[in-house]
Amino acid sequence: MSENKKQKQIILTGDRPTGRLHVGHYVGSLRRRVELQNSGNYDEIYIMIADAQALTDNAENPDKVRENVTQVALDYLSVGLDPAKSTLFIQSQIPELCELSFYYMNLVTVSRLQRNPTVKAEIQQRNFEASIPVGFFTYPISQTADITAFQATVVPVGEDQMPMLEQAKEIVHKFNTVYGETLTDPKIMLPENKYCMRLPGTDGKAKMSKSLGNCIYLSDTEEEVNKKIKTMFTDPLHLKVEDPGHLEGNTVFIYLEAFANDDHFAEFWPDYKNLDELKEHYTRGGLGDVKVKKFLGKVLQSELAPIRERRAQWEKDIDGVYEILKKGSEVAEAKAAETLAAVKKAMKIDYFG
Repeated sequence: MSENKKQKQIILTGDRPTGRLHVGHYVGSLRRRVELQNSGNYDEIYIMIADAQALTDNAENPDKVRENVTQVALDYLSVGLDPAKSTLFIQSQIPELCELSFYYMNLVTVSRLQRNPTVKAEIQQRNFEASIPVGFFTYPISQTADITAFQATVVPVGEDQMPMLEQAKEIVHKFNTVYGETLTDPKIMLPENKYCMRLPGTDGKAKMSKSLGNCIYLSDTEEEVNKKIKTMFTDPLHLKVEDPGHLEGNTVFIYLEAFANDDHFAEFWPDYKNLDELKEHYTRGGLGDVKVKKFLGKVLQSELAPIRERRAQWEKDIDGVYEILKKGSEVAEAKAAETLAAVKKAMKIDYFG
């Protein structure tokens, strides 16, 4: 294949604006996005604030979604996503996505949507069993429209989104089989660190949730972060310092796996070379939880301090934030329009082309 015919490498990823983003989002996707953005390996990067998807289960609370669009945009810019390298846009401003979703609906059965593990879990979580909003139920189809509209070759996701991506790949395959090779088949990119795939809440619960109050937000103050770390779930059997500690289900050590590196030990706790040495001491006994939590606090603060600083700067220029989103949405719509035109041509509904 000649140089000029090589397939462009394109990333599409994003978040539903249902609340401020937390450290689980950070290690699960945001930190990696910044690395990918700065790697120079990708021709185009699209990062979407999925407000239309957020409305599928917040239809009666649009003010909440609107406010959270601002919060998510601030989180994006504060972690280092750069509008000069990545296209930041708002989903609802791209009408082509709705039209693509409408066409893809014909390629998916109701029973297939019902079998999607992510959809099933989300329906249960929101108590939608008796009455599922249609927009929410067709979430995987909408997500396929998002991915294919930008001809994404790579979609970085958390492990819980795997079933959604697999269904998107099915829809792409079905479309290309019926109408001819038109849509790009995306590759799924999971976090490399297994501890980053799903960071538990500070209380040890499987998932961070605003309603459970177990999140450390990227926008939390230094004091708030320290307070939350102090109350973190550790090992309920580790009652005395001399007791052997257990790592299984120990939230503090899961966070250290996701955040700490050897440089942190050199800077903040030179008694240990690395996390393995710390774990060895903890499991044999003689190391208290308070000391480990203090170390985690220093590690987290070193990571969050520059994010907090950038956020404070952007908060002074909300008009500038919206200008970035407006320009990004214009770029994104132009790209989606190209894909929609190709889809309509393949489906033979481009009557006046």
